[in-house]
Amino acid sequence: MTEHSKITAGHQVRLAVVYLRQSSASQVENNRESTERQYALAGRARELGWPDERVLVIDEDLGLSGSGRVMRAGFARLTSEVALARVGIVLGLEVSRLARNNADWHRLIELAGLTDTLIGDADGIYHPALFNDRLLLGLKGAMSEAELHVLRARLNGGIRNKAARGELRRGLPVGFVWGEDDGEILIHPDEAVVHVIRTIFARFAELGSARRVWLWLRAQGMKFPLSLGGHHELRWSEASYHAVHAVLANPVYAGAYVYGKNRRETVLDETGARRKRVRKLPMEDWQVLIKGHHQGYIDWPTFEANRERVAANTQPRTHAKAQEQAGGAAREGGALLQGIARCGHCGRRLHTHYRGRTATPGYHCAGKVIVEGRGVYCLNVGGVQIDEAVVAAFLEALEPVRLAATLEAAERLENDREAALKQWRLDVERAAFAVNRAERRYRAVDPDNRLVARRLEQEWEEALRALEAAKTELAQREEQRRRVLSATEREKLLALGADLASVWHAPTTTPRDRKELLRTLIEEVTLHVDRDEAAAHLVLRWKGDATSRLTVALPRSRPATVRTDEDMLALLRRLAPHYPDAIIAGVLNRQGRRTAYGHRFDANRVGNLRRHWKIPVCKAKPPAADGDIVTIRQAAAALGVAPSTLHRHINDGLIRGEQITPGAPWRIRLTPELKARFLATPGDGFEPIRDAMDTLGLSRQSLLQRVKRGELDAVHVVRGQRKGLWIKTIDNNPTLFEHTS
Repeated sequence: MTEHSKITAGHQVRLAVVYLRQSSASQVENNRESTERQYALAGRARELGWPDERVLVIDEDLGLSGSGRVMRAGFARLTSEVALARVGIVLGLEVSRLARNNADWHRLIELAGLTDTLIGDADGIYHPALFNDRLLLGLKGAMSEAELHVLRARLNGGIRNKAARGELRRGLPVGFVWGEDDGEILIHPDEAVVHVIRTIFARFAELGSARRVWLWLRAQGMKFPLSLGGHHELRWSEASYHAVHAVLANPVYAGAYVYGKNRRETVLDETGARRKRVRKLPMEDWQVLIKGHHQGYIDWPTFEANRERVAANTQPRTHAKAQEQAGGAAREGGALLQGIARCGHCGRRLHTHYRGRTATPGYHCAGKVIVEGRGVYCLNVGGVQIDEAVVAAFLEALEPVRLAATLEAAERLENDREAALKQWRLDVERAAFAVNRAERRYRAVDPDNRLVARRLEQEWEEALRALEAAKTELAQREEQRRRVLSATEREKLLALGADLASVWHAPTTTPRDRKELLRTLIEEVTLHVDRDEAAAHLVLRWKGDATSRLTVALPRSRPATVRTDEDMLALLRRLAPHYPDAIIAGVLNRQGRRTAYGHRFDANRVGNLRRHWKIPVCKAKPPAADGDIVTIRQAAAALGVAPSTLHRHINDGLIRGEQITPGAPWRIRLTPELKARFLATPGDGFEPIRDAMDTLGLSRQSLLQRVKRGELDAVHVVRGQRKGLWIKTIDNNPTLFEHTS
């Protein structure tokens, strides 16, 4: 069968679609010959018999891969046109232009075979409905996908082989540049860049939190260099938390060459569309890790310690990880053992809480034990006496080295001031270089070329203004923060060093500072509370795994001097089996009762009083049977009326209600006689109460009084437009409602 014999008149009345695709934007820009060849397929469609008005060119997918990893709007448009039987032939330069994955390719072949659509490429024209052509198209699609796989495997193999030697050049983090040799990585030659990176690591070693380092940089006004890629100059901007965290978490700063830290995955979202995502891999799954590859800002052990410290600062964590990691970064709040205290009963990390107007700190175990249906903390204790005992042990341990600690603190203060000022001095040097460069460019231009000279003169003036601003800022900061400690400051520090307790309790020492000081020596504190002895037993684990034990006396609870009277307890025992705590509190308040301390009752106070005297709680009861005493709400559900209706009948004296005590909710005995008085339809001789008032010539109150005395019969209709109370005005029978006094 020849190519032209496959084309029929039915094909030519439909569209001839020319599909164009190239895999990348670089190919579209540089490989113009392929693009022209694909556009030329429109001429072939005209040669095959299609007029110009029925030739459609789809070129939306230029620069997109055909592997199926990206959404191709042009291919989706082509598929929909084929499925609607609007296309007679699809022309492409080769099969790989249409699709490089079998899923898309075979879907197109299937649709083309069902809609009698031809497919043509440089080798010929095929009819997917014919077995031989379909087989050949399938083989071409498989070869196209295999070709893509071979190319990708070849490229990736070369990349991985080069990365395994540490010679693959990828983007470097700020602070490094590529050298001339293969795989050579050098420290950035700009001193200002190096100073910022080293300052970040030094601040983290002291502060222990990436967020606190970021806040310190913002407080000092230090800028962070950003790389724009390629040969562009660095751009200095305000430091961000992400930039600080990226410096601390990147192993390149520890002198390691790393490749394959992340893995790209293609997943299906809730709509079935393909989405790409990047999954971070653990260190043991990295493809390449070459330690000591180049000179770093820190060594590898320091990087691992920083990595663990950053991970420990992350909140929240699962219980299993919380048992292995530290308790997070030191935070505000007066609980000094926050993050390092552990429960001596179950081994969990202790949580902190604050109570009272003075926010007194305390510790409790987050693991609850279920006792009689209620969650109970296995440890809950105030932290004042415990913190004081730990602080005393800490200061006692520091006694032999107090003078050395004072001198080190003075040196650290001087280093902090010097580090903050050095960045501003480097900014002045950078601004001076920019002025000199702008001046050289201005003097090198031809004076007669005013179009260029005016622009260069403007840049020179801007550089001069930036230099003056940098000098002014440096002078102000040098005035505010002197470079070295004065003799008076050094004497004050040495005097305070003789009494570390005064430094500890000084108003200028924040709770966060105290926590940081504790963590320099104390690794963990295990707390066990013995209520019988009114004592807390502490085990202090110091850095280096040395331990010491402390016993702290806890204040005993004071004996109760006020007691709830027996009448109140008797009433509570009567109400508790029937009502929850909130309803009991309302009953007691309506009766004007108060607690032993003169407070109004609420659900918590009733619950505490009930638990103290071991009064059982109200439990759910099974559905009410005939003759049981039930609440108004339960009776209303059983009788098919609203609770307000029953309350009205009780107030009118038509039905009998009961109360355990004045102010308590009403209850009704659900008897068969009572159920018989609430009907869906009334009997003969009954009239609505308004009609009965007219028939008997009585007022509503007189009518209800006769019903109460048993002189008239009445029923309550629960359905219909005239539901409500009906009175029997003809042939009175014995009363329906019991007589009540």
